[in-house]
Amino acid sequence: QVQLVESGGGLVQPGGSLRLSCAASGFAFASTAMKWVRQAPGKPLEWVATSFHPLAHNITTYAPYVKGRFTISRDNAKNTLYLQMNSLTPDDTAIYYCARLQDDYRGQGTQVTVSS
Repeated sequence: QVQLVESGGGLVQPGGSLRLSCAASGFAFASTAMKWVRQAPGKPLEWVATSFHPLAHNITTYAPYVKGRFTISRDNAKNTLYLQMNSLTPDDTAIYYCARLQDDYRGQGTQVTVSS
């Protein structure tokens, strides 16, 4: 069955960095567009970044509030999606989910807390 398992979250100080991972299984990851989304306490789910597959030229896109700070990448040989997050601020505090673009199927998420 389809599985997405996020990891790498934690507590980090403002200005710090974290790298999230998402292990995928049960579907053709290499030919699937994937995205990261997040949900802060009391706020709706919001899009963070998308990674398209090789047939779509491996294009990546970012929300304006993370562009230049976050980098989405993928290792198709390992069926893994990544999100490198730099220059974190308290506004980045949220549960981060990886999801398939086609149907928004997502994992259970990993908590990221940015606080001093």
